[in-house]
Amino acid sequence: MGDDLGDEWWKHEGNSDVSEAEEEIAEEKEPTEKPNTQTKTGKKRKSVTEKPAKAKKRKKSEQKECLVAQEEKKPNEDDKSTKPKKRRKKTITDVLASSEPKPGCPADLQNLVTQYFSDKRSVIELEELKLQDSCFLNSNDLTHSLSSYLKEICPKWAKIQKQHTEKSSVVLLIVCSSALRTIELIKQLTTFKGEAKVLKLFAKHIKVEEQVKLLQKGITHIGVGTPGRLSALIEKEGLNMQALRYLVLDWNWRDQKLRRMVDVPEVKVDFLKLLDTGILNGCKEGKVKIGLF
Repeated sequence: MGDDLGDEWWKHEGNSDVSEAEEEIAEEKEPTEKPNTQTKTGKKRKSVTEKPAKAKKRKKSEQKECLVAQEEKKPNEDDKSTKPKKRRKKTITDVLASSEPKPGCPADLQNLVTQYFSDKRSVIELEELKLQDSCFLNSNDLTHSLSSYLKEICPKWAKIQKQHTEKSSVVLLIVCSSALRTIELIKQLTTFKGEAKVLKLFAKHIKVEEQVKLLQKGITHIGVGTPGRLSALIEKEGLNMQALRYLVLDWNWRDQKLRRMVDVPEVKVDFLKLLDTGILNGCKEGKVKIGLF
């Protein structure tokens, strides 16, 4: 048999053993490679499952960007600079701040009276309300203090105050816009009034009945007050106009908003009602003189 197989029979046997060993190694490697393919497929599956999560993240990020964009737009939309600006009406303060104040004159008062009563009186009655120049005293040219102005228009004040003996009346009536202004004007009367008695006639913290009693109690020479309270005193017959000779209007003074007494609607109406209580008739009869301070 040795001759049949030849001299290299042992080599063939060795090769068969080697081939069998390689086959066994190959079989052992195959199961190890299969899980590798499974892991690859597993990774692919994971990537598939990760896609919706990434999509959600993208949606959330897009929503956040939209919200941020909306918040950035809001101030721009609300910004007044982007909207057309409405023209603001000029106030009295704006007008006066850009111009120098001018002293009042009798024509200013006459125009105010005509405008107010134009829709309340007939043409004939409006003519009766017109005052002659002789009804007015010299107006303040913005250089006078109250005392110096009164000394100019009432040079014989010492004699006039001695002749006044009627209760519930005054010889000189000063009309202003507020209680604080009333007190301020009374302080300015120090060098003018002499021995005259001055009474403050405004509504703040003082009842009408108390003022009526004060007017009835003694002789009052000068009254300083607001139009509303003065009208109320006249209606209750606590103050009469029989002895009145001088009506001084605090015409040129302006408050913090640069408004005069006749620029405040409520005070303006009360003031014109006060003039209509008999003062205008007294002016036409020559009993009362009006001065614009």
